[in-house]
Amino acid sequence: MKIGVVFPHQEIGDDPVLIRDWAQTAEELGYSHILAYDHVIGAVHDQREPALWGPYTEQDAFHEPFVLFGYLAACTRRVELVTGILILPQRQTVLVAKQAAQIDILSNQRLRLGVGTGWNYVEYDSLNESFDNRGRRQEEQIELMRRLWTESVVDFTGNHHRVDRAGFKPLPKRSIPVWFGGFAPVAFRRAAALGDGFIFGSGQQQNLEALAQVRLALAQQGRSEENFGLEALLNYQSGAALWRSEIEAWRDEGADYVAVRAQALRGQGDGLASPQAHIDMLSTYWQAVGDLAD
Repeated sequence: MKIGVVFPHQEIGDDPVLIRDWAQTAEELGYSHILAYDHVIGAVHDQREPALWGPYTEQDAFHEPFVLFGYLAACTRRVELVTGILILPQRQTVLVAKQAAQIDILSNQRLRLGVGTGWNYVEYDSLNESFDNRGRRQEEQIELMRRLWTESVVDFTGNHHRVDRAGFKPLPKRSIPVWFGGFAPVAFRRAAALGDGFIFGSGQQQNLEALAQVRLALAQQGRSEENFGLEALLNYQSGAALWRSEIEAWRDEGADYVAVRAQALRGQGDGLASPQAHIDMLSTYWQAVGDLAD
């Protein structure tokens, strides 16, 4: 079991020294990976039709994951860098493949690309991408990206993409792992069909219930769990009395990773008060649970 930490996008601020200190503290303590969320733009929720149901608005801060990981790759030596998740269909596929390849090359193969479809149609509109067919496009995006990472010249014709005998250099040294995230059965089915693993991002009980659905989807695809990764996001706000038992529950389920998050989260509590509080939290949590890590 590897224990990582979620990048506290809402409260970390914009001081590059504090961001560096947070990441280096996580690495020095022994955390295995840093997981970052993705939103390019936030939207006002009031007077929308259909309503925006997601937890973030124009008030919430997000650092762009690929730029952030380029910085963190230079600031760290060991920790894995994970998007959890990148909203893939609102981005240009070939550009994402290029950016991911560059992060993987410059970090010495430390990228794990978690992807999902998101919920904010205003964000899609602002990026000139269709919200309505995002799931189908995501499936094709993954197929195309894997070819771009492994073939020097790609000739690809799909329902949503055309690459006419082209490719990029340098190529990564591997096909970058693509994990899925999401909350609906369709996300579980896509992960079972196409993914290298799944990142569970709800509360503890909801995550365990979703695990059963992912396992069912894997069985329906004829895939073994042995070759499919599992990660659960845990909440610092659950309190010290539950920290160890939450990790142990996922260890008993055979999960490969967990990652703790301490930022503001709807239904889980407020975030910590300052960037320094997030740095201090890393030590507090690790002292309580670090011995459970591989």
